Amino acid sequence: MAFKHIVMWTLHDTANGNDKSTNAKLAKEALEALNGQIPGLQRLEVGIDCLQVAGSYDLVLIADLDSRAALDVYQDHPKHQAVIPMMKSIASQRAAVDY
Repeated sequence: MAFKHIVMWTLHDTANGNDKSTNAKLAKEALEALNGQIPGLQRLEVGIDCLQVAGSYDLVLIADLDSRAALDVYQDHPKHQAVIPMMKSIASQRAAVDY
């Protein structure tokens, strides 16, 4: 059975000289580029919220990993670490669930 890692972000209206929509697309590309790059990461999908209703997050990441230990490998991997500064700079809020 795969281990799930789900992260949701609320993005700033503007950050790094881009609007929210542009940053969401750039984040999606950067995060999905991790597919096939990290041992134990089976699949990673990023969705951009299309309804934009009150209380919605702007971006969600759903990762399927081999195990709980594979999550540690993913989180510490240099390619994942390289994406974190961008995500921190564009996000105002983050929530995660792992199961």
